[in-house]
Amino acid sequence: MSAAEALTAFTALFVVIDPIGLTPIFAALTAGLSARARNAIAFRALGLSALILVVFAVSGESLLGFLGISMPAFRIAGGLLLFLTALEMLFERRQERRDGNRDVVVDDPSVFPLALPLIAGPGAIATMILLTDGGDAMNVASAVGVMLAVLGVCLVLFQLAAPMERALGRVGINVVTRLLGMLLAALSVQFVLDGVLAIW
Repeated sequence: MSAAEALTAFTALFVVIDPIGLTPIFAALTAGLSARARNAIAFRALGLSALILVVFAVSGESLLGFLGISMPAFRIAGGLLLFLTALEMLFERRQERRDGNRDVVVDDPSVFPLALPLIAGPGAIATMILLTDGGDAMNVASAVGVMLAVLGVCLVLFQLAAPMERALGRVGINVVTRLLGMLLAALSVQFVLDGVLAIW
């Protein structure tokens, strides 16, 4: 993979994963948690995402094919799961479960919805499969390197979640959480629509 191809791959993954858009979502999902708990969630989410994307970079569509799962079906499933999280954000169910113990993660969002389907979602998985088309070892290594660079940007931006929460205050966080809940709901519906359209 040449430098130009690597830049194109980085841009594609950056747009699909959208670290800038994920940062306020991360802040809303981890609102009220200590810095230690928040960092643990960030590292777990990004580590798991990296593992998932590496597996798909190496295995490609053969893994989904072996399981009998199509990419459209994967998109629809991810959209439905994401919609449930959007509902919780809209109706404050996540915050209610956190109140009373802010240092213990009662409702850990690192696996779902952060790792799946927000970071290593259908779009990122499909992009990794496309970037490693053909299974060439150099292509796989380059794609994995580009993916790790994008996840590194995510980690840096996630560190801004605490200052963002302090700046907004509790009322601001509540407003942002509901707005993001609406956006997540729309995104989840888009995942489902993309999956349905791909089938037809």
